[in-house]
Parts: sequence; structure tokens; C-alpha cells
Amino acid sequence: MAKIGKRMKAIRTATEGKANLPLDEAVALIKENAKAKFDETVEVALNLGVDPRHADQMVRGSVNLPNGTGKSVRVGVFARGAKADEAKEAGADVVGAEDLMEIVQSGKIDFDRCIATPDMMPIVGRLGKILGPRGLMPNPKVGTVTMDVAQAVQDAKGGQVQFRVEKAGIIHAGVGKVSFDGAKLVENIRALVDAVNRARPTGAKGTYLKKMSVSSTMGAGVSVALDSLSA
Repeated sequence: MAKIGKRMKAIRTATEGKANLPLDEAVALIKENAKAKFDETVEVALNLGVDPRHADQMVRGSVNLPNGTGKSVRVGVFARGAKADEAKEAGADVVGAEDLMEIVQSGKIDFDRCIATPDMMPIVGRLGKILGPRGLMPNPKVGTVTMDVAQAVQDAKGGQVQFRVEKAGIIHAGVGKVSFDGAKLVENIRALVDAVNRARPTGAKGTYLKKMSVSSTMGAGVSVALDSLSA
């Protein structure tokens, strides 16, 4: 614990007083102060002017990051017949129907993203209490309930990020690794922000994007000047 405390103190000292930096400078500062012994994830926090307790203010969607996430994603697909074959050919790690349902019910969940064809939803629906709390429940709003399972698998493997606003009106998302080139991280972040802006709900009034910060897994957050988000 002492080592972690010293590292965090050093990081906070390095970022102290650094507020509302241009995006590229904020990313450079995060990269410079990522001192963990593993390749930390660069994370974004977006504070939105919404109250997700109201259905017309929920923000949810997905975005294909142009430079990927740097993470290896295992994909599970609920499909039958030709669609199951398409999913396997696209690189899905686990594919099935009732057999996959039984595996999940037994407590073995060997995937990070779950995709289903529409006809599979009666089966997948029975798994809501298992998949839901893990953020794995397929949803058409983020493209994981679809007949185009091959594309969905390719997107998941290729760096697609799903986002959903939390109760406090904040979206958290990983946008790459600190080992990424700074320009690629900036490009990923702008793609995420663009997607969140496009997902603005009809019930959102006033200022939509209020604040934004970036951090690494073990680092302190650095606030970003909102006027630096456009390319």
C-alpha cells in the first residue's frame, strides 16, 4: 500500500494545478506520468447535463474507435444455423443457442461481449439476471442484437466501445493504452466525444457536455478544455 500511496502522490503532484488543458497536452501529461508496471488504460470521464432517471435523458450507444482499444476482446454469440457459422467465421470465441444458455446458467461466462440474433432473444432474456449486472446483455441500441453477426463480431474485436451514462450523469470509457501514440489517443477520444454528442437525448436541456477529464488506470484525472475537442 505504501508504494501505491507514494506513486499516487507523485502523480498528483505532477498534475496539480493542470486544469482545462488542451486535449493533446492533457493526453501527453497522462502518458508522461503513467508509472505502473503494466500498460495502463487511458480513461475518459464525461460529465453530462442529463438525469438518466428519466427515460428521455438516457444516453447510450457505441463507437468504433479508429485506433482500437489495445485490449483483446472475447466475443460470445447466440445464433443458430447459417448465422452461427457466420459468427464463427468472423472470429467469435463462443457460439451457441440453448447449449450456450446452459453454459452461462452454470456460471461459466467466457466472453467480454455478447451478441445475439433477434430470434435468440427469448433464450437470452432468461439470462438477464446473469448477463445484465455484468453489462453483457445484448441490446439493439448498441448493435449487439442484430442479424449482421459477422459485422458485430468484427466491430467488437476491432475496438468498438460501448458507453452508457451512469446515475450521476457521467460516462466512463476506456479509449486505448498509455503505450499508444498520443495523436492516436486524441483521435480515439474525439471519436468517442462525437458519438456521445450524436447520442444526445431529446430530453437533454441546456448544456449537454459540461466537463471532461482524462486519466490512466492508476493516475489522477486531468480536466480538458472543451473547446479543444474539435479537430
